[in-house]
Amino acid sequence: MSHRRSGRLSAIATTVLAVATGASTAAFAAPTHHHTGHDVKPTVVLVHGAWADSSSWSGVVKHLQGDGYKVSAPATPLRGLHSDAAYLADYLKTIEGPIVLVGHSYGGSVITDAATGNSQVKALVYVAAFAPDKGESTADLVAKFPGSHLSDNPNAPLPTALSPVPFTQVDGSTGTDLYIKPDKYRDVFLSDQVNTAKAAELAATQRPITAQAVGEPSGTPAWKTIPSWYLVAHDDHTLPAAAERAMAARAHAHTVEVAGPHAIAVTDPNAVTRIVEQAATAR
Repeated sequence: MSHRRSGRLSAIATTVLAVATGASTAAFAAPTHHHTGHDVKPTVVLVHGAWADSSSWSGVVKHLQGDGYKVSAPATPLRGLHSDAAYLADYLKTIEGPIVLVGHSYGGSVITDAATGNSQVKALVYVAAFAPDKGESTADLVAKFPGSHLSDNPNAPLPTALSPVPFTQVDGSTGTDLYIKPDKYRDVFLSDQVNTAKAAELAATQRPITAQAVGEPSGTPAWKTIPSWYLVAHDDHTLPAAAERAMAARAHAHTVEVAGPHAIAVTDPNAVTRIVEQAATAR
């Protein structure tokens, strides 16, 4: 073989070896240059329910932010389940990346409808919350199990702990806002686990919910397709713990039970933070 041909073959071999080596190196190096999403912390969206506002999540927000999570606690309009869910669904579209969606009380009904069909929502977390099936309303679920302190007279047309306030809607018709009576708030919402001064402050700043929102039936539930977690509040005087356990079981939710009132995020933000982070870190 001539030196010229030998040199040409040597050069070709060197080139092939370089290409092969480069391809092999690239194959092993690829995972370090492409994010799979598992190393990205989700954004946590906290959805409040009736008779509270976004500030009820303050302790949870502080803990989650301290642990490096992006957190948002948008206001829930509390005007109607369909419109509230549509509002939240639109809000979620503004968030990039994975989402852990957390609902308290009626906020659970809202996330149940709003998350349906949203592939960004990786987990649902119900905190002493309603997790309705299709066709169920918030009012249906409260009445299904005994133990709520919202009414001491089951035959009354309106739960006796609630105060109705008529208002004129945009279309000129009359709507009804429902407030918890100030003297009932500490028992119903806080199970007497907050001092009277703090309870009076929370009662004064409560956000009312319309009777329409409480009575509207839910749509297709997101918990049928999205992994769920549920925090049961043992001492809940608003939504009985038995109802919470039943909804958690139906949704096949990862369930944690804590001794606390309906407003568990106010009295025990650590417990709420723990279950949210369990959902956030689950694979």
